[in-house]
Amino acid sequence: MQTNFTAKQLDDPATAHSEAILRKCVHCGFCTATCPTYVTLGNELDSPRGRIYLIKEMLENDRPADEKTVTHIDRCLSCLACMTTCPSGVNYMHLVDHARAHIEKTYKRPWHERALRNVLAAVLPYPARFRLALRGAQIGRPFAGLFGRWELTKPFTAMLALAPAQMPPKSDSTMPGVRRADPTIAKRGRVAILTGCAQSVLDAETNEATIRLLNRLGVEVVVPRGETCCGALVHHMGREEAALDFARQNVDAWSRQIDGEGLDAIIITASGCGTTIKDYGFMLRHDEAYAERAEKVSEIAKDITEYLYALDLPEPVNETGLNVTYHSACSMQHGQRITETPIDLLRKAGFNVSEPAEKHLCCGSAGTYNITQPEIAGRLKKRKLKNLKATEPEVIAAGNIGCIMQLSGEAGVPLIHTVKLLDWAYGGPKPDGAPEGRAPAAKSETASLLETLAEKDASVTTA
Repeated sequence: MQTNFTAKQLDDPATAHSEAILRKCVHCGFCTATCPTYVTLGNELDSPRGRIYLIKEMLENDRPADEKTVTHIDRCLSCLACMTTCPSGVNYMHLVDHARAHIEKTYKRPWHERALRNVLAAVLPYPARFRLALRGAQIGRPFAGLFGRWELTKPFTAMLALAPAQMPPKSDSTMPGVRRADPTIAKRGRVAILTGCAQSVLDAETNEATIRLLNRLGVEVVVPRGETCCGALVHHMGREEAALDFARQNVDAWSRQIDGEGLDAIIITASGCGTTIKDYGFMLRHDEAYAERAEKVSEIAKDITEYLYALDLPEPVNETGLNVTYHSACSMQHGQRITETPIDLLRKAGFNVSEPAEKHLCCGSAGTYNITQPEIAGRLKKRKLKNLKATEPEVIAAGNIGCIMQLSGEAGVPLIHTVKLLDWAYGGPKPDGAPEGRAPAAKSETASLLETLAEKDASVTTA
């Protein structure tokens, strides 16, 4: 794509980086086929290619964002399916992040949008405030239908619908400290675990299962003091400085551990957080006090399935054998390019794993998208549920709390974090809501033969 930025504009590092991204786009349109909003709405401006044109025009002309541009950028889920599809390597994530920061600085939103975004930014990243808000949501739930009658209050209806009917219990897993590995086996590693914000309130059992499993495998787990929200929620709102402040706090907290007893990895159990933390090196690249440490943090940040896959896992302890459909969060498959790892782990643990049709399409969660864009999110949710149900699962596994909250309640089967199922398979308790396990179905002779041939082919290819 031809660009016409001035030399003065390119003196700004963010603009120079965006210009380099724009130049990679060849207008091929492959991204439109996998973009959830284009597939849903059919509007070229609601495709990555259309948004790239809008961003180019806005940045190149060095003008404030207008309503048209904001409308179509706001409709972007940041699912990053376009980046998986793009043959030219266009880093749409960094481009749209720059555009959102520009919008936040130059565009005055209507009062009700400002109020909603201020509430989300002031509440969701802070567990104590979020827990208090959930108690308020329980009071407001009976009035959800009333709020849904007016356009301005539809986001609050969406928030009430997403809030759990019962308050999740608090967990000791959020408390700073060291969780020692099983002393009966050799120590195999030392990791930090991200407590997070929303997940620590909505489903602290995910980190409890992670700590149990890692400890049984000989891995010491530390919850560092000073850890906070990863910054993703405000980052995707264009609140750049707030996101960087969160990132700096986490880099400080993890660096103390790295410089102390050391860390083999920083474990993340919410894939939406993982995509952002793995980008800390880029986000803080111009901060002399943090650039090097942030890069180190990004290098050792691992999704829990990535870390487990690198370990030599034993044979499963408990009989599982359930039919599990794996839902891959966009932040997992597109943001971090982790696709087969969770599936392989589940199969090795004894589960019968399927994947839904259109697995590349977003479920509509996307951080706060299901609150700020409830109608589009609802259509994507309906489409995703149809594809998931078609696989006739007994359980749906996912690696991101946003997806789990988005799809729970209407799937007809429990949605359970992948690591909870793995913890169960390797000696932990059965996750709440999961059916009783059973012995895995025996493979047919044909299936066994095909698997053996595949393994031999892989070994030849590797050699």
